[in-house]
Amino acid sequence: QVQLVESGGGLVQPGGSLRLSCAASGFTSRYYALGWSRQAPGKGREEISCMSSSDGNTYYAESVKGRFTLLRDNAENMVYLQMNNLKPEDTAVYYCAAGDLWCDDYWGQGTQVTVSS
Repeated sequence: QVQLVESGGGLVQPGGSLRLSCAASGFTSRYYALGWSRQAPGKGREEISCMSSSDGNTYYAESVKGRFTLLRDNAENMVYLQMNNLKPEDTAVYYCAAGDLWCDDYWGQGTQVTVSS
């Protein structure tokens, strides 16, 4: 059974940084996509970053490109989201996401990120 467990959310001031962590387990293959999505209050879920299993390329949503970096540690089955220059509009529940080919089959329980002064 696939399990994704996030940690690292919290309150940060605008312009600050935060790193989210996700521990993945239960995959039968070592080749799987891993990334992050988020859901802001009153909005739908937004896919923000995904490293595909087919070519290892990483996708970033335009809203986070240049500020967020996805880091993956295959040896430890971990994925991280380094978030820099955070803005109030980044406030959301952040979900670790995974799948056989893309990050759209499994999600964690979510961790809250609040950007406010």
